[in-house]
Amino acid sequence: MTKQNGFTIVEILISLTIGLFLFSGISLVFVGMRSTSAETSSYGEMQETGRIAISILSDDLMRQGFWGDLSMPLSSSNLLGVPAAPAGECTGDGLNNGTFPTALGTFRTIWGKTADGANEMGCITNAVTGSDILQIKRTVVNPFNTANPLPADRYYLVTNTVAGQIIDSGDAIPAINDSRAWEYQHHVYYVSNDTVGDGVVPVLNLRSLANTMNAQPMIDGVERIRIQYGIDSAADGQLDGVVDAFIPADQMTQALWDNESSSRIVAAKIFVLVRDINPDLKYTNTLSYQLGDLTINATNDNYRRMLFSSTVTLHNGDVEIWQ
Repeated sequence: MTKQNGFTIVEILISLTIGLFLFSGISLVFVGMRSTSAETSSYGEMQETGRIAISILSDDLMRQGFWGDLSMPLSSSNLLGVPAAPAGECTGDGLNNGTFPTALGTFRTIWGKTADGANEMGCITNAVTGSDILQIKRTVVNPFNTANPLPADRYYLVTNTVAGQIIDSGDAIPAINDSRAWEYQHHVYYVSNDTVGDGVVPVLNLRSLANTMNAQPMIDGVERIRIQYGIDSAADGQLDGVVDAFIPADQMTQALWDNESSSRIVAAKIFVLVRDINPDLKYTNTLSYQLGDLTINATNDNYRRMLFSSTVTLHNGDVEIWQ
């Protein structure tokens, strides 16, 4: 009968020790790869959030002050009629800064401010203090044939090159020669902090005109926006369409907003600060971010952030024939 020898206690202990070291090494590699993958995914999501936010704001800014076929600035003097203000109207500073033009002052098609509290413009109740609010008025670029019924629950500018009228979709279409109807829009962008589960998520919001000023969250993760307005000033001798200075909203004057004869708003520089939705307890944010003239100091919290910026030319800021 053949005698068979097994492992000794010492050999077993040595094998277990080697196996433990190997398992620990593999575990460290796995944890490291998982952490790197989560970090890469986080930055990827923030990049997508910032790209979309910049794209939305840029596209709307480029089209502010577009009035379809009308070849002059929109005002009560070249309109045959204007509806009553919509429910939930957002009203900015100045004599003529509601949804539709009035006979008082210059109608502001672009306006902004830095929120100094939660309640702003008579329609916002949850604005983030220190983040900008942007208001834009324009028509949508695709016109409707006035011979056909207009889609419901909207406002429209019915116009030819010299005259127009703003109507509700339920109103009779005015008799204006060679006219077309353009959907009239009033947009207000701002940032809020919304509670989701046990956490707070920063959100870029939009209030837009339909039959009322509707509110809708746009993009999660946008923590702050700041806009500097490019001013072409006659102080250097002439209005030449070239930006002489970029001025933040909280330093803009009434004359600058009204695009008076001595200045024009011809560009906008957009800054968007994006924050990760979820914290990473292994990460501490010690970075500062420069949003134009504004410095956001280190928060020392557990959220990653990314800063995006873009400069937009306002095609309708200094011309009499809209584009």
